[in-house]
Amino acid sequence: MTEIKRETNETKIYCKIDINGNGKSNIDTKIGFLNHMLEAFSKHSGIDINLICEGDIEVDYHHSVEDCGIVLGQALKKEIFPVQNIERYGEATIVMDEASTTCNLDLSNRAFLVYEVNIFGKVGDFDVELVEEFFHALILNSGITCHLVYDRGTNKHHIIEACFKSFAVALRRALKQNKEIGIPSTK
Repeated sequence: MTEIKRETNETKIYCKIDINGNGKSNIDTKIGFLNHMLEAFSKHSGIDINLICEGDIEVDYHHSVEDCGIVLGQALKKEIFPVQNIERYGEATIVMDEASTTCNLDLSNRAFLVYEVNIFGKVGDFDVELVEEFFHALILNSGITCHLVYDRGTNKHHIIEACFKSFAVALRRALKQNKEIGIPSTK
């Protein structure tokens, strides 16, 4: 179990995760859509997440979304590395009605994001470009290599939710215990 606190001029965040949890969450970012996405991530990854964010949402959601990605990434890094006795690689394609996204992961401790989800506009009052900001912050701080690709779909809510769920399922699969592998690297 890992606990992170982050306080800046724009946000104050508390995050506690357990990668060996049951997918239980207590999320309060003051951003309804982000809460919904993080609850889905927790449920489908099996990671327990307690994340509370007080941010300058009267300006816009950018600082809160990015900083939540930062602290969640830092917590994941502390929980995951050094890797041992896990699959290390994970992949998932998730469909949400007409939408489909694919996520491929390597728990490499080398942060790299390929984000090919070219959607624009808003879901309610949430700017969809903030999804890329979230994943960029999370991946940069977690040490995970992630390829997140939009396959098809038209409903932005469905596409984004499929992104969070495909990342969650791919991570769950990468974290699957496999004692026969030992340290899953040739280096």
